[in-house]
Amino acid sequence: MKFRPCIDIHNGKVKQIVGGSLLDQGNQAKENFVSEQDASFYAEYYKKNGIKGGHIILLNPPTSEYYKDTKEQALKALRAYPGGMQIGGGIHNENAREYIESGASHIIVTSFVFKDGKINWENLESLVKAVGKEKVVLDLSCRKKDGNYYVVTDRWQKFTQEILNEHTLERFQEYCDEFLIHAVDVEGKASGIEKDLVKLLGSYGKIPVTYAGGVGSYDDIKAIKEIGNNKLDVTIGSALDLFGGPLEFEKVLSYMD
Repeated sequence: MKFRPCIDIHNGKVKQIVGGSLLDQGNQAKENFVSEQDASFYAEYYKKNGIKGGHIILLNPPTSEYYKDTKEQALKALRAYPGGMQIGGGIHNENAREYIESGASHIIVTSFVFKDGKINWENLESLVKAVGKEKVVLDLSCRKKDGNYYVVTDRWQKFTQEILNEHTLERFQEYCDEFLIHAVDVEGKASGIEKDLVKLLGSYGKIPVTYAGGVGSYDDIKAIKEIGNNKLDVTIGSALDLFGGPLEFEKVLSYMD
């Protein structure tokens, strides 16, 4: 298990939010933490500690009045740690190359691949053609409904028809290098992990999978390692001391392989 750091940017500032509270209308989100530091500060910190493979997420849509500031923060982080971090949020086949050339190791996509609640294979193939399979991370973040986990898009606001299961992962692994999966219903709450989702993801193990959502204690980290068969990487946001939480960065790293 590896620790995958995050830099979430909303309204031009590094934040930790409650994932399910994000609304495009009015640029709203329930905030857990708003940093006084810019995104490059965190990128430099991760670089200094030799931690690669984290993600930068732009939480404003391109139509937002804050998008320009949010994007500039993201680019600052990429420039501060070239090749060290992935980036997602509003990425498609026409702008993916820009982010790779700006220093991203991978681009992260959801909404471009899922249109009108369905998989758009043409879009996915065009993305792979633009940057190469080895530069693509598919974000299959999900919410539970009727006993199943459904992939959600548009900053986690819209359900797709796609149920997340081992078959889904196997279909998509031919088009990407990794998966990033937020358990949206517990994202930003630090109230405990989605154990059923961790178990599902831990039974896969064919390409790297990063789990995010609900980690609030060191016991949660242990549980991800155990239930996930030591096949999952983990992201911790609101609970981490870097973002005002109780979990010490150095101690978190001690739980990793």
